[in-house]
Amino acid sequence: MVAVGIVGNGPVDLLPDLYLYKDKIDIWIGADRGAYVLAEHDIPVEYAVGDFDSINASEKAFIKQHTKYMEQYPSEKDETDIEIALKKSFELNPGHIHLFGVTGGRLDHELINIQLLYQIENKGINGYIVDKSNCLEMTFPGKYTVSQDVTYPYISFVPYTKVVEGINLSGFYYPLTNTTISWGSTRCISNKLLSKSGTFSFEKGILLLVKSCDTI
Repeated sequence: MVAVGIVGNGPVDLLPDLYLYKDKIDIWIGADRGAYVLAEHDIPVEYAVGDFDSINASEKAFIKQHTKYMEQYPSEKDETDIEIALKKSFELNPGHIHLFGVTGGRLDHELINIQLLYQIENKGINGYIVDKSNCLEMTFPGKYTVSQDVTYPYISFVPYTKVVEGINLSGFYYPLTNTTISWGSTRCISNKLLSKSGTFSFEKGILLLVKSCDTI
């Protein structure tokens, strides 16, 4: 399965070490200044897309030198640069999409970027939002295995729909059986695995799985 990595215009200091993903990502897409960040890291950029209103002329020239395809859009448009990059990624028929540089900064952009995970998951693609302190994915009803990750040891489950029903957690410090949570509930925050892996399942709703760590 093709894995696509999209880098947005979020604060650079919140990015994870992108070099750790070079062997996991097959195709990189830079959205606006995210293309410049990739070029700076000497990571080959397949597509650079966006209005590029956050870069100057020399930075734009630098992107062109390190990008296979560059597509510029008007600044007044109906979609954000990240959604444009996401639609480009759908054309590549990926199995996985990682979003970097889409958290921090403006809260409106961060919230809508989390909602973009719905587009990804609704197409049967595994989607992830990754930053220095968090790895976030959206899950639909079913049973899942979660592996221990020393980078993100804390595991939380946040209801994306108003109610999530029939939650079961096995192999966690705080297990659950047939539990219902709703908006505003902190019942499933800051859990941990007891060993190398655990499972969770639920019957109805949409659940956000958040792996995180304390900011250093």
